[in-house]
Amino acid sequence: MTAALAAVLVAYLLGTFPSAILVARSSGVDIETFGSGNPGASNVTRALGWRKGAWVYGLDALKGALAAGLGLAVDDRHLAYWCGAAAIVGHMYPVFRRFRGGKGVATGSGVLLVLYPIIAPLGIAVWWLVTKLTGKAALGSVVAVVLVPIALVIDGAPAWEFVAAAILCALIVVKHTANIKRMIRREEHSLSKM
Repeated sequence: MTAALAAVLVAYLLGTFPSAILVARSSGVDIETFGSGNPGASNVTRALGWRKGAWVYGLDALKGALAAGLGLAVDDRHLAYWCGAAAIVGHMYPVFRRFRGGKGVATGSGVLLVLYPIIAPLGIAVWWLVTKLTGKAALGSVVAVVLVPIALVIDGAPAWEFVAAAILCALIVVKHTANIKRMIRREEHSLSKM
């Protein structure tokens, strides 16, 4: 029990690593004052181009993958889900930055890559396609995230995994509430540097 709690705490701390802030700062940009202000890969792409955005995505996904991997190493898939959730929450609500973090999509994809290595690339492909066609990264994110629980059902995942994934996906969608409202008003920022 102590090892499991320690793993969840470590996973949360992993999630708080400010990838977007550090990558943007290395180029002289305060990403929290640019565009949407969101410290994530999409906003970094708008500010600094696709290569910097890809770095942020990779680092954020790595946080989720390491967290889920830690859970598997310490115990089993149950703990992997808890650790993955902790990393996503840490990314969204980092204690060291007044609980103001990113949306959790990239970190969530890293968790998914460890737990479902076939579904994860499909989710990324959906994100890419929707974002490429519409120019809206938030729309690509919401569509991909909503499809994840459906993919788990098709894949025959246990009911508890479906429920856990659905809760995490719902949290990520809720984090996109402002984006969804802007999309309805046709005011959402475009990812023009893809």
